[in-house]
Amino acid sequence: MKNEKTTVAVLYGGKSTEHEISLLTAFSVINAMDQKKYRVLPVYIKRDGRWIVGEEIKGEIAYKNQLLLKDNDAAESTVEHWLAPSAPTGVAAGRPDIVFPLLHGPNGEDGTVQGMFELLNMAYIGSGVSGSSVTMDKVMMKDVLSAHDIPGPNYVSVTRFDWENDAPKMILKVKNSIGYPCFTKPANGGSSVGISKCVSETELSAAITEAFLYDAKVIVEEGITGREVEIGIIGNHDLLVSVPGEIITKNAAFYDYHSKYHEGNSTLVIPADLPDKVKAELEEMAKRAFAALNLSGLARVDAFIREKDQRVIVNEVNTMPGFTQFSMFPLLWQHTGLPYHQLIEKLVDLGLEKYQEKQQIHYQIEK
Repeated sequence: MKNEKTTVAVLYGGKSTEHEISLLTAFSVINAMDQKKYRVLPVYIKRDGRWIVGEEIKGEIAYKNQLLLKDNDAAESTVEHWLAPSAPTGVAAGRPDIVFPLLHGPNGEDGTVQGMFELLNMAYIGSGVSGSSVTMDKVMMKDVLSAHDIPGPNYVSVTRFDWENDAPKMILKVKNSIGYPCFTKPANGGSSVGISKCVSETELSAAITEAFLYDAKVIVEEGITGREVEIGIIGNHDLLVSVPGEIITKNAAFYDYHSKYHEGNSTLVIPADLPDKVKAELEEMAKRAFAALNLSGLARVDAFIREKDQRVIVNEVNTMPGFTQFSMFPLLWQHTGLPYHQLIEKLVDLGLEKYQEKQQIHYQIEK
């Protein structure tokens, strides 16, 4: 193995409601990376979708807003070259060894940038196109999990077309198949943006209308009474699971955006105090969900321990969970014995491993 540093391009920002969360994540990750091992190149995606590459980061970033890179014609020319499929050999050789897409939500966590890196034959951290896109769409994700007999909440999908053409029919469908309380969510989204709890038809109508601000498809789920737990997974083939963590919300009906990102609105209990049988079932369900969705690198599996029977009900799977030092996913691994900086190094290694495996695929018929 060469002794040169591994060049990691850290991608952050993005055309998403989770732009600010991505900045916080990048700030934490970049400052935790060992610059004796890695050359760190910041790549900022502005809210309008434009990409701006910065100079190699040397030393610690003092505050988050330093990552709000300004237009730089020379730097933009450089990034345009290494992002171009037909880049000259010399320029292509200057590409980063791997990309860490710290993007949450649409236009980043949904398979779009992953597809671009596949076309460019570049290594990147996290799940590929199919796993990212299916998991990002909550309806498709639940369809796949259901097909693999992985228990989850009952749900109904509502498209904007169906809602605008016959809203009463959709409300009746929810009443007959799910009932109240229920939760409405944009099908493609994260950080609990656009999520509402509904206990009546009036609230349901308003909540679906709000959810359509963030996506063209909405999912309505039954409310599950029970404990809310999360568990982390890392790996490509041999999967490792973290200790579980439990979320206890304060002054909120559920774990919403403010509970996640405003201090004092929720408590994370790590490790969660679960019976051995329940813990074993949670680990098994998490691994099964990871495999069913064709994921790689990392994921956080969110579940309920249903109060009435203590069964594990898988709610969601997140392919790029919050990744600040104080986010649930890194904290789970810290309590498992894998500190933040080592977790990042492990993910870099897994991304490079996945890339090397793909280089063995043949794209022409051997004579």
